[in-house]
Amino acid sequence: MMSEDLKALVRRETLRNAILHDGKAQVNSVMSALMAERLDLRPRARELAKLVAEAVSVVNSMTLQQQVEALRTEFGEEPPRREVKEAPKQKRLPPLPNAVEGAVVTRLAPNPDFVIHIGNARPAILSYEYAKMYRGKFILRFEDTDPRTKTPMREAYDMIKEDLRWLGIRWDEEYIQSQRMEIFYNMMRDALAKGCAYVDIGGDETKSLIAKGQEPPYRSKDPSWQLEQFDRMLSNNYKEGEAVVRFKTDLEHPNPSVRDWVAMRIIDTSRHPHPLTGDKYVVWPTYNFAVSVDDHLMGITHVLRGKEHQVNTEKQKYVYKCFGWSTPTFIHFGRLKLEGFIMSKSYIKNIMSERPGDFMGLDDPRFGTIAGLRRRGILPESIWDVIIDVGIRPGDARLSWTNLAAANRKRLDPTADRIMFVETSQGMSVRLRVEQPGCLEARIPYHPNTPERARSIRVCHGDEIYVPSGDAQGRVRLIGLGNYEVDKVSGVLRYLGGGVDEAREQGLKLIQWVPAARSVNVTVLEPKGLELIHHEGVAEEAMTNYSKGSRLQFMRYGFVIVDDVAIADGKEKYTLIFTHT
Repeated sequence: MMSEDLKALVRRETLRNAILHDGKAQVNSVMSALMAERLDLRPRARELAKLVAEAVSVVNSMTLQQQVEALRTEFGEEPPRREVKEAPKQKRLPPLPNAVEGAVVTRLAPNPDFVIHIGNARPAILSYEYAKMYRGKFILRFEDTDPRTKTPMREAYDMIKEDLRWLGIRWDEEYIQSQRMEIFYNMMRDALAKGCAYVDIGGDETKSLIAKGQEPPYRSKDPSWQLEQFDRMLSNNYKEGEAVVRFKTDLEHPNPSVRDWVAMRIIDTSRHPHPLTGDKYVVWPTYNFAVSVDDHLMGITHVLRGKEHQVNTEKQKYVYKCFGWSTPTFIHFGRLKLEGFIMSKSYIKNIMSERPGDFMGLDDPRFGTIAGLRRRGILPESIWDVIIDVGIRPGDARLSWTNLAAANRKRLDPTADRIMFVETSQGMSVRLRVEQPGCLEARIPYHPNTPERARSIRVCHGDEIYVPSGDAQGRVRLIGLGNYEVDKVSGVLRYLGGGVDEAREQGLKLIQWVPAARSVNVTVLEPKGLELIHHEGVAEEAMTNYSKGSRLQFMRYGFVIVDDVAIADGKEKYTLIFTHT
């Protein structure tokens, strides 16, 4: 049972932490501060964590001003202050052409045949940000009308939405095109009646004539014949490949792909069922027809997409002209060359099937999927930073893992707790016995910006500690503890005394260390191309204050994120993923 005094201590520390973090306390940070202040609480960490979680929930429901007043009235303390590095300021996008305040409507239209990756984040973030800038509307539309060649994944609909929410993107309306088939059929009937489209049952002969710029035989048949043939398509009187609906364009257009492009085709859904509609429909709109209809009906004012869609824009304008609709503003940006990311959905699917058991799912940290980057410890704000920086420039741009890691490092560095870790695999560490007068206590801040948040580590004569083998030579300074001389022959660290100033004067190397008796077993998984390298090691006891999803910096090693916490032989075993240096 937790005493009232302890509950008061938890509330005080939670209020302090919330005020330091703009009104939002963090369970891990509160736990770290409590453990540092009260060493006797360590055996009760699990019980304490529940109490802290409850306190955080209550305190975070208060306004920042209420938290400040509570700290003053309940504990007689003034709110703590800290100097922190400013997070990088987000670059603003240039003005949007033809934009009217309050009337801008943009959209993101992913194909749910796979999860989204960092390349897809560009149109998502740009479209959402412009809608927000102009107090407009942002629409999410799933384009899933190709059950044969781009078969949707049932789970991808929800996974895409989860990834977008994690990115901080919220949509005002949501649509699924496979649920709008009757709308597409009705619009095609109108197009056929207007003479803007025709049913083609000529197969290869029609293709050959169009390629030569000549009119195929079914193009000029009257609307009543066209509508009758379209009904026959819908009634399953034609098989796959026997009939298509073409939209009339310019048969002399310099780009052959624009000439009378296919707007609807038959797909045998008994062989290629759609995950949402099964075999209910056999006639499916192609991308350009469905997009044109939905962009108009949903009031899309601005379409932001890559310049590889310029030919599609040319095709879609014929639909707008047929119905007399106003054309949206199309903005085509240059290609974003992505280097160092594994993103190709076909490639990912292939390697996952070829190497079953070698990958951790679509959120594997080796992949450039949004889920994979999240699992690797990349912050959503970092993805925003690099995407907004690239913007909508018409020229090609390059985004590499180095760029993203640099942006992420700027975001993480002011906030991530510092923990000591020593790699023990493949002779990477040595275990040495300490020779010193009595006991010494190291007080090490979790972060340079918050010196009041610190843990104490007690080391006595005869204790054993781990240090990196590459650093175990000559005279060194153990972080927060003292200056020592390494004697590898006898396996001893001899205390030299002296403080930080003396260490600086003598040019002693500052190294991390972990007490052997209170170490925590850790595995760090490092993504390298298609490999996932395992680094075994030990972390200091403070590691137990963190849970899955915690982002940390291992001193002199790099940034990591907690991926899993398990119990092995009665001890906690942590698995972390290496984010970057």
